[in-house]
Formats: sequence, C-alpha cells, structure tokens
Amino acid sequence: MENRERQLAVALAPARQEFDFVILDCPPALDLLTLNALLAADTVLIPIQCEFFALEGISELIDTVARIRENYQHPLRIEGVLLTMFDERTNLARQIAADLREFFAGDIFETVIPRNVRLAEAPSFGKPIIAYDVRSRGAECYIQLAREILTDDRPAA
Repeated sequence: MENRERQLAVALAPARQEFDFVILDCPPALDLLTLNALLAADTVLIPIQCEFFALEGISELIDTVARIRENYQHPLRIEGVLLTMFDERTNLARQIAADLREFFAGDIFETVIPRNVRLAEAPSFGKPIIAYDVRSRGAECYIQLAREILTDDRPAA
C-alpha cells in the first residue's frame, strides 16, 4: 500500500482538529503499527519498567525516533520518560531509576507509576484505572502525571 506508514496520521487528521490531545498506546514493538503511531504523533512518551531488560529496548526506541526525524522529516519530540511498575522496596528498581535519571537528565517525569495491584486488575475488567478505582495509588499517580504534562515547562528534547 502506498504511504502505508502514514495511514494512521491520515485517519486521525479530523481528530487533531477536534481534540487538544490524542493518546496512542502502542505495544513495545517497532512494527508497522508503531511506525504509523510515531508518524501520527507530535511527541512520544516513553514508559519504562524499572527492570534490567527494559533498559535494552529504550536505546532502540531512541534510535528509531532519530531515524523518523531524519528519514521522514518528521519533527517527533520525546515528551519524556516515565518510570513505571516501580517497586521502591527493591535496590534494583532504585538503582535503575537513578541511572535513568542521570542518563535522561531533564527528560524524566517526576511522577513515578508504582507497581500496584489495582493497576494490574483494571485491564481484566476492561476499564482504565480512573474508572476502575480512582482512589487507588496507581490512579492518583496517573492523575499526577496528567497534571505534570499539562504544566510542563521543560525544554523540548
């Protein structure tokens, strides 16, 4: 299909006129669907689990963003890096978080999404955490993240 990597951008064009934000949630794979999402996006928010193997994929994603900028002349920005599934009780999670904060400097969100039972349960009920349990720690953190994004004054990456 001609322009197959831009089909989502074309389909979302009317929504861009109607909404201030359109959020595209992608699987952790760099396939045609993800390429479509990145070309339809202005920015990319990178969630990363605070676990060792998650570090390997982030450099590949950063390279992909750079290639999209270059090969498609698309001004895709990194919105920020979000630490997720953070378990403050483990030394490994704390060490990985510290390493990421050092490597990404000002691009790490202050909000951290904890490992949380209610967050894990919500998808099995077909609901976002805000609808499933708005008072849970996980929901509160996502609300805090939304506030942080809306009031963000960090320089563009």
